[in-house]
Amino acid sequence: MSFAWPKMLWLMLLIPAMTAAYFWLLRRRRIAISYSSIELLRQASDQQRHWRRHAPAAIWLVALSSGLLALARPSAMVTLPSQFQTIVLAIDVSLSMRATDVQPDRITAAQAAAKAFVANHPPRSRIGIVSFGGSAQLVQPPTDSSEQLQAAIDRFQLQRGTATGSALLVALATLFPDDGIDIESIIFGRNAAGAANRSTPIDRPESRRAPPAPVKPGSYTSGVIVLLSDGRRTTGPNPIEIAQMVADRGVRVFTVGFGTVEGTTIGGDGWSAYVRLDEESLKAVAQITRGEYFHAATGADLTRVYEELNSRFVMERRETELTGLFSLAAAVLTIIAAALSVWWFGRFSPILQSSAR
Repeated sequence: MSFAWPKMLWLMLLIPAMTAAYFWLLRRRRIAISYSSIELLRQASDQQRHWRRHAPAAIWLVALSSGLLALARPSAMVTLPSQFQTIVLAIDVSLSMRATDVQPDRITAAQAAAKAFVANHPPRSRIGIVSFGGSAQLVQPPTDSSEQLQAAIDRFQLQRGTATGSALLVALATLFPDDGIDIESIIFGRNAAGAANRSTPIDRPESRRAPPAPVKPGSYTSGVIVLLSDGRRTTGPNPIEIAQMVADRGVRVFTVGFGTVEGTTIGGDGWSAYVRLDEESLKAVAQITRGEYFHAATGADLTRVYEELNSRFVMERRETELTGLFSLAAAVLTIIAAALSVWWFGRFSPILQSSAR
């Protein structure tokens, strides 16, 4: 458990101080008792109800402790139902995906795993699909129709090049369709921050919308990006810069490295190329956006990764502020202490109750 205002925890010293004061008042009361025969009978009767004398005070002190903890704004990692409404799958369709180090080949295995993912997607969630090679395209806008999603996956066409940064950018624009993210300008004429590197074409007015103020990475709970790639970026914007842009909007990216770590050689029509997984970049993208990186060396591994992501998108662990919970506990316990005090003793004075007897 962590605290946003840890200095407020010094107030917890009130608890032992009030406990000491409580027993000091008890001791004074006992010393002041005159031991007449009637008083002795009363004391014998009180012994049978000893726990009642202290119960309201003990409950009230617990309530006070809970209230003081609430002032420090506690938070903890808890498992809660996911609020993800949109999941964007960004899938690599570069030529390296026809490598056969994954049987029968990478693209076929990736399509099979992706179709299994959309067939079992979390309820109340929509899925969009972005394919990327030398460029990135939204091939299926977010939908909850498994049939449409699987048909889009079947239509994948391999391309030359790997534009990982472009894939992240298109996925981000899919999550925020009304924010006017100028994909073309960022890819071809601007950096990730939106600063112009060349003049804007006269047939396209320059967007004047100011970028949104950055938020805490990982704080956006309505959508998430899952990016699968099997190679290194060869074109398009730097994925690390785009990842920072994604993180500034609070969106998490879960990255999946597909294929063997040692890589393989692909070729055809008189050419060949050695392709290798770029785990470093994928891990960096996940770290920047507060997501997580997974490696899948086989089709079965990829299916398991997608199954785990599906389960996470139903129930997820996230840091949650518990101030309201502690405040509620303090209020409920105070009411209980007051009710018991009134019920047993006819008035509410839990701390001084036993000294008043």
